[in-house]
Amino acid sequence: IMEKNVMTLLNQPEPTKICAPMVRYSKLAFRTLVRRYGCDIAYTPMIISKSFLESEMCRQNEFVTNKGDTPLVVQFAASTPTEFSQASEMIYPYASGVSLNCGCPQRWAMAAGYGAKLLQKPEDLIDYVKFTKARICDDEFTVSVKIRLHDDVRRTVEMCQGLEKVGVSYISVHGRTSKERHQPVHYDSIKLIKEALSIPVVANGGVTSLSQLKKVHKLTGANGVMVAQGLLNNPALFQGHKTTPLSCVKDWVDISLKLGTPFTCFHNHLIYMFDNVTSKSEKRIFNNLQSTPAVLEYLNKYDF
Repeated sequence: IMEKNVMTLLNQPEPTKICAPMVRYSKLAFRTLVRRYGCDIAYTPMIISKSFLESEMCRQNEFVTNKGDTPLVVQFAASTPTEFSQASEMIYPYASGVSLNCGCPQRWAMAAGYGAKLLQKPEDLIDYVKFTKARICDDEFTVSVKIRLHDDVRRTVEMCQGLEKVGVSYISVHGRTSKERHQPVHYDSIKLIKEALSIPVVANGGVTSLSQLKKVHKLTGANGVMVAQGLLNNPALFQGHKTTPLSCVKDWVDISLKLGTPFTCFHNHLIYMFDNVTSKSEKRIFNNLQSTPAVLEYLNKYDF
């Protein structure tokens, strides 16, 4: 069983640095990389709890971990409290906690009753936490919820207070509504939520550098700050690097080759890492490479 110390980390004076759940991207190889560069807690990509319960193939494909991959939070998308609690019980021996996705705004997720759809009936969320806490009697194993904001922040505050009452471990808040994409993040709303609760709160949205992370921590009072896109572009962000350092590119190659990362994933991560540091013509060449040997040859030629 992995060490389960998420709450200890969230109760430190320094902001806890968290790698967000990212579809296709926050898999074992990438989690291994960001942990080398100051990441305290990492999330899996969102996993559909129903598929996870019903399909051995889904479990093999969607959930891969190892001894060093800790503390690890597994994020599930669920449309019933039973599904979420059963999937959480199944994952319990291999993770530090679970998180219910109440933030994904994509149309397919909303249509299936997942993600931000759950915010439309906040009173139902209480059962997701209650059922799961009843199945897993371990205070160190965290049961958390990741949300977006309602148009009226008071509604969000009430929802969070309801979740706190039934024992949710902490709440992660993406500071936008489900209709907002690239609009400014409402850090003031995250601050309101934090002030209304006595459990830890994690702030999410818009962080692209360590100085910004510290600013968000100060603005919101949040216990932790969760980063998605910023870490894809620069996996060493938590250590204060402005762009991806050379050591990080080399580490990514080593980790990927060791773990047998599929080419598309291996290549896409490098495309993100190089995004802010390469010219248009370099991008054209690199982004069109078709195999791992071709990428390795390119990196050797340019002294990466």
